[in-house]
Amino acid sequence: MESQNSVTNVILAGVGGQGVLVASDILAMTALKANLDVKKSEVHGMAQRGGSVVSHVRFGAQVHSPLISKGTAKFLLAFERLESLRYFEFLAPEAKILVNNQKIIPTTVFSTDIPYPEDIENRITQKGFRYFEIDGAQLAEKAGNQRFLNVILLGAVAQFLNFDDELWFASIKERLAEKYFIANRDAFLQGKSIKWS
Repeated sequence: MESQNSVTNVILAGVGGQGVLVASDILAMTALKANLDVKKSEVHGMAQRGGSVVSHVRFGAQVHSPLISKGTAKFLLAFERLESLRYFEFLAPEAKILVNNQKIIPTTVFSTDIPYPEDIENRITQKGFRYFEIDGAQLAEKAGNQRFLNVILLGAVAQFLNFDDELWFASIKERLAEKYFIANRDAFLQGKSIKWS
């Protein structure tokens, strides 16, 4: 479990439409409910066009800046495979990278001759980071809707964070439509129950 005595830095990255910013809101709200200081920043200029979306969430006893410094992120939650490669310089040596194995070809690949990399897991593990792959699309289908992907991924990273489930549930209910709370809660628990090989 992750100690809450120091600042915990989490990067959430994906493409527009995957619910990255909603997920970062829920994470930040959960940390606030745990009586921690929380700062959050986000970049989503191309979000409506399927462009890259990234959010920094920092929480601990005292947090001074919303931006994660290079070499200090303990977690990267990548909603798309290629996004897991973009933020190496921000990761601490012991960082864990949780990757939704979905492949979405970004506009930068469409408009150039640069191929989509096929050796993503090898690149990550060669750098010494711990790599956890999630079949997010399959789990979301099992949960009943692809829109549950972001909550499933939060459940996956929740395994490494020291927050009570009830705090997560309260944040999910507050941030998302209440009529979908039960489905989102179940999707979160599905992510949290993933067994890592």
